[in-house]
Amino acid sequence: MKLNKWINQKVISPSIALESASEYEDSFPVQQSIKLSVVTQYFPPDYAATGQLIEELVKQLEQQGVNIEVFTSQPGYAFGLSTAPCLERVDGIKIQRSRSAQLFPGRIRGKLANGVLYTLRSFLYLLRAWRRNDVLLVTTAPPFLPIVGYLVNILFKLPYVCIIYDLYPDIVVSLGVVSKNHWVAKLWLALNRRVWLKAKGIVVLSPEMKQRVLEHCPQVAHKVSIIHSWANPEFIVPIAKQENWFAWKHNLVNKFTVLYSGNMGRCHDIDTLLKAAIELQDEPIQFVCIGGGAKREELIVQVNELGLHNFTFLPYQDKKDLPYSLTSGDLSLVSINSSSESLVLPSKLYSALASGRPLAIVCSPQSSLRELIGEAECGAAFDYGDGHGLAEFIRLLQRNQQVGEQMGKAARKYLQSHFTPKIIAQQYLDVLRQALKIPKI
Repeated sequence: MKLNKWINQKVISPSIALESASEYEDSFPVQQSIKLSVVTQYFPPDYAATGQLIEELVKQLEQQGVNIEVFTSQPGYAFGLSTAPCLERVDGIKIQRSRSAQLFPGRIRGKLANGVLYTLRSFLYLLRAWRRNDVLLVTTAPPFLPIVGYLVNILFKLPYVCIIYDLYPDIVVSLGVVSKNHWVAKLWLALNRRVWLKAKGIVVLSPEMKQRVLEHCPQVAHKVSIIHSWANPEFIVPIAKQENWFAWKHNLVNKFTVLYSGNMGRCHDIDTLLKAAIELQDEPIQFVCIGGGAKREELIVQVNELGLHNFTFLPYQDKKDLPYSLTSGDLSLVSINSSSESLVLPSKLYSALASGRPLAIVCSPQSSLRELIGEAECGAAFDYGDGHGLAEFIRLLQRNQQVGEQMGKAARKYLQSHFTPKIIAQQYLDVLRQALKIPKI
């Protein structure tokens, strides 16, 4: 009884329901073949999460009869090689890669310069390619890329749909890089409004992101769609640690493992994780951080200064190894800092659900992440700085394996009914059809 009371206190019930996936259970046929151009800086073999998601999306859309060409860049986010084929066809999808500048690697100004160069190349590409396409799908990777969609629409009337993965300039304002009254922020926001008003569709990842967009530009309310990210449950399947070579390789089989997999950037909360690790430093619990990001190096420095031995840091893993790395833990951790909750949504959430492990979410009390985790009954949510609460939850799962198994099964079941590539691709297809005024069947 005491255990159930603790869980009920920590697993928050949702106050709003997510959109049901039932109407998307069956693929609707495409009587009019759509010719789609997708423009995004990151695409496999690059490790960037946005690229991995776009690859899944275009494959699903292609299976539903959409003719697709992708314009992307050479690997530059996090990849061991510097080049990939400039032109190739994969499963009927044409992929064209521009040259990639690698100025000031690992620095913000380098990413900015590389993003600007890619944006210019994207515009030149679309000057030639617009005739071949009915509609353009453009991402915020890099964040000013949607301007290309706007310009091409002005010149050639090519309709476009924007996917807002990260909301700029709000992010740089929240991080203190510039003030909201700075001319750069004002100009960027003015350009955003023009882009959104001209767009035939705008996709955001969460209710909070939609609300922030509408605060800036309420006139686009009718064209904003909340479409979550996703993970492929056929690719990421639960694997017992005893049967997982990755867990054996990194000595995780006989330790309760808290896994943070993905970017540890400026938009993520790391302090709560560190507080829990300090409290648990003398217990048989290991914290494993896989990936990169600005806060990763900061955390390594803090761990070394504190003399903690319960951390393992690993680089980004090859895609083929993700089913093993993501299931090498006993608990998956997802976090976002308070200033970024309405600006980004961690894509690592969905792969964590697919792995069949319980989740711990660090977020604000009002976050839709908290509502999601409560509806799924697959973990617990914690306020910023509540390292003790997180440590207690970790102890609970370590001592009661059955609770963790139950939550893990619930996590995977929730993903399978809400956030699979097939379900989400059908929602994107609906947006594309609306952009082209093709009636839904």
